[in-house]
Amino acid sequence: MPRIIGWVAVIGLAVLVAAWFWLQRTQPVVAPAPPAIVPPAPPATGEAQPRIQFPVPPIATPTPLPALDQSDARLREALSGLGAEPTWIEQVVFEDFVRRVVATVDSLTTSKIPLRLLPVKTAPGKFMTATDADGIRLKPENSMRYSAYMRVLESIDAARAVALYVQYYPLFQQAYRELGYPKGYFNDRLVAVIDHLLATPPVQAPVRLVQPEVMYRYADPELEARSAGQKLLMRIGNANAAIVKEKLRAIRRELVAAPPPPPGRG
Repeated sequence: MPRIIGWVAVIGLAVLVAAWFWLQRTQPVVAPAPPAIVPPAPPATGEAQPRIQFPVPPIATPTPLPALDQSDARLREALSGLGAEPTWIEQVVFEDFVRRVVATVDSLTTSKIPLRLLPVKTAPGKFMTATDADGIRLKPENSMRYSAYMRVLESIDAARAVALYVQYYPLFQQAYRELGYPKGYFNDRLVAVIDHLLATPPVQAPVRLVQPEVMYRYADPELEARSAGQKLLMRIGNANAAIVKEKLRAIRRELVAAPPPPPGRG
């Protein structure tokens, strides 16, 4: 049976989203409110259940889990022991954490990730651009802002993360169904999002931007048309994107036997 991806991927994707919001915003960040969850419609009687592609294995001796609405304190304690940098846990928003992670992961393939769903705090600092005769460009120095994020991503103990994800998976599955997928399987969605991010192309410097309003956008329409998750990887710099992709590939190898789709299918 394929091994599952674990907290490493969940936290890694959350780290990426934090970086994406830091790049997008030029105003002070307001503390996000818990996401509103719309109850799913009841399944139609007699309708066939979809086939699960990447099943999470059962736990031999399962530990009773808290209710989803009361899981934040237990999750904070569990996550603090993953072996990451000592202060990283302080950047996590522990208020409806599981629902935030599930909704954020699901949003990475779309055009926009609502700030209210963010499961980690945004990084401080000013977005660095320069202006020349050809317009606005992203300064290469921006990539240095993500050093702490990259250290967090690389320092998480993968083996312990996998065990935690297996233990708490029923809560993620419940949150995914509440999000509007009564027959969906969150682990399958997680694999699909990883494949989508791995298909992100590198970008050539200088990265040109426009600022029609508050948010910066890509000047290149083809780049701007990509998903929020792929635009994030392009904006953190090719070196950082390579670190993230290497981690995601390694995690995916633990998740499924099949290789990821070839580049260009994102």
